[in-house]
Amino acid sequence: MLDKNPEQILDDDLIYVKKEFSDKNPNIILCSEPFLKAEFLNELIDSINYPVIFLDFDLLYSGYVISEMIKKNDNVEIYRPSKIDWKKTISEIAKRISNEKFLMVIDSFNGFYSIFDDKESGRFINASLMLLSSIGREYDSSVIITAIVRKNDDGEWILSPGGRHIIDSKKSGTYHLKRIGDSLILNSLNQVGSIEKIFKINYSNFVLS
Repeated sequence: MLDKNPEQILDDDLIYVKKEFSDKNPNIILCSEPFLKAEFLNELIDSINYPVIFLDFDLLYSGYVISEMIKKNDNVEIYRPSKIDWKKTISEIAKRISNEKFLMVIDSFNGFYSIFDDKESGRFINASLMLLSSIGREYDSSVIITAIVRKNDDGEWILSPGGRHIIDSKKSGTYHLKRIGDSLILNSLNQVGSIEKIFKINYSNFVLS
């Protein structure tokens, strides 16, 4: 299906992107380039003035912070969850976002799935994400989930590697992140995968560019 004249928004300061994220929970960002994903998350985090909880499952963002390729932001608290401590971690975070506004970043679906190998892992992971998103909606915290993806033969976005489908919820926002020239493009997708809005962000000054 062809997209019919999607709204195009120039948003270098991420004002409209943040408004979009605040209206939906969770917000799922699909991307094919891990480094581009890290660039966008860094820019988003630097644009807000309230605390950030960063669940780093693929260890890319925290690796950049440790190597000082990304400047450490005092607003950000990084967790590096494992299968062993996940129940304790999610309980702690659920309590915290019930009492204070946060941006919560779950980076990424791919890394999340990789630490659980049981048959029920998909159901458990989705339940965990829906719990955090539900609390976020009630207490005004935004939940951002990233995923490294590719399209399958049917034109559907699936996790890469692995081939799992992305969770689908009417309450979630889904976006595809890509790079065109000197701009970062965030496409807002509807339930059938067509583009509704295009957010264009100049990323020439991003730390990792």
